[in-house]
Amino acid sequence: MAEAPIRLGVAGLGRAFMLMLPTLARDPRIRMVAAADPRPEARARFEADFEARGYETVEALCAHPGLDAVYVASPHQFHVEHVRLAAGAGKHVLVEKPMALALADCLAMVEAARQAGVHLIVGHSHSFDAPYLRTRAMIRSGAFGAVRMVTALNFTDYLYRPRRPEELDTAQGGGAIFSQAPHQVEVVRLLAGRPARAIRATASVWDPARGTEGAYNALLDFGEGLSATLTYNGHGHFDTDELQDWTGEMGMPRDPAAYGTARAALRRMASPAEEAALKEQRAYGRGSGAAEARQAPPPPAYNHFGLVIASCERADLRPTARGVLVYGDDERRFEPLPPPEIPRAEVIDELHAAVMHGLPPLHSGEWGLATAEICLALLESARSGRDVTLKHQGPAHTAMTHWEESYGHRNLEAS
Repeated sequence: MAEAPIRLGVAGLGRAFMLMLPTLARDPRIRMVAAADPRPEARARFEADFEARGYETVEALCAHPGLDAVYVASPHQFHVEHVRLAAGAGKHVLVEKPMALALADCLAMVEAARQAGVHLIVGHSHSFDAPYLRTRAMIRSGAFGAVRMVTALNFTDYLYRPRRPEELDTAQGGGAIFSQAPHQVEVVRLLAGRPARAIRATASVWDPARGTEGAYNALLDFGEGLSATLTYNGHGHFDTDELQDWTGEMGMPRDPAAYGTARAALRRMASPAEEAALKEQRAYGRGSGAAEARQAPPPPAYNHFGLVIASCERADLRPTARGVLVYGDDERRFEPLPPPEIPRAEVIDELHAAVMHGLPPLHSGEWGLATAEICLALLESARSGRDVTLKHQGPAHTAMTHWEESYGHRNLEAS
């Protein structure tokens, strides 16, 4: 007998929700029940798409009696308040990254979930993606020796996509360090398999017209000789999708001839208001909705975040959008993954295991806290020119160990 689906509510029908819409609309383990958003057009579209209830406030959403969990996809500055509301109402919580912009807020969210006895999951980030999870399982098997170094490199046009003013203000969580670094940080932490100890980083504003950091370099020290380098550049020149056979971040084919279109489109805009209006045209309630998401073919490949290489003692492992390349002592081979039937289904795997079976998640509140600490430390190191010691990494590693032992490792071995 099939299990009943998770009855899910959504706090915030913005860009994060749009990116998760193909997953939420198509995964049979999810039933959309209610949502909160201040925009009436978004609420009306949600009600029509899902035959569900729309609310103006998150307080009203969390009071809805028929919810198992709430997906907090509101702007960063509201995460702590909305997680507290959902947990206080006895709902499990999936909260978007970045978890928060201050460690005190992250700690408050972890404590709210603990006191309420509910699971708190932080994501989506690319550390949910099946190729990175498979690579972690291969490292954990011991077949390639210990992992000694992790390299992560991603070049995109991130900084020149249409943005609202707050998305270009680092103090409000804008820029590459809060928006993009969590993906790389979590992927390298997953592959390293142990708590990070310290970080040294550089980052600065290259384009005064955008006003926020669009690139960074970081060295993350895991101790005992294990380190990770993280390089991100969102200035729209070289594009690492070229190294993924022109498969985009969302697993869809890209046209190499479209190079430079984001920057060119931005030049034609007369003001920040015009840029914000262009982004608003793609918002939920104005653009495509659940019907289009259900009818679209599944992506031919998985989500990814640029070039990643886990260097072990006897092989380099390179996760790609379609599987894992193994560069060993005496062989080079490709271990394919079956193409995804539903994009980002790995998020629902973890949410379903937690909500329906009580299994502790990998991407727990402690995991999100550790990511936030590293992103804040990256910014601090870039501004001070000094190494920054990390203090909140241990509990995330414990959560990872519990997840692998109780669910994740066996699940990946069987897939």
